[in-house]
Amino acid sequence: QVQLVESGGGLVQPGESLRLSCTISGFNLDNYAIGWFRQAPGKEREGVSTIDFSDGSKTYYSRSVKGRFTISRDNARNIIYLQMNSLQVEDTAVYTCAAALSPFYPENLAAHEYEYWGQGTQITVSS
Repeated sequence: QVQLVESGGGLVQPGESLRLSCTISGFNLDNYAIGWFRQAPGKEREGVSTIDFSDGSKTYYSRSVKGRFTISRDNARNIIYLQMNSLQVEDTAVYTCAAALSPFYPENLAAHEYEYWGQGTQITVSS
């Protein structure tokens, strides 16, 4: 059974850091990309970052988070991390991880390419 479970959400102040985890089970990651998406109230879902194991573990980031967020993998435990530094109020959203089988355009962070989704975890950045 395919499962993606997020953890690590919470309330932080602007400028602080947080690390999200996406624990994956039920399939082999070798041909997949694992992405992080977020959705703030009243806004459309936005692709944040992805790591594409079907293409040499290349990583991609949205312009809004590039330089502040880092996606990585714990190979031993099949966990994908999203390290978020210098968090801003605008980063407040529900963050969800998702899996895409050999996405055509991983750099586009297009949600429609992702077939498996977690339940999401809330990040609130507020002073």
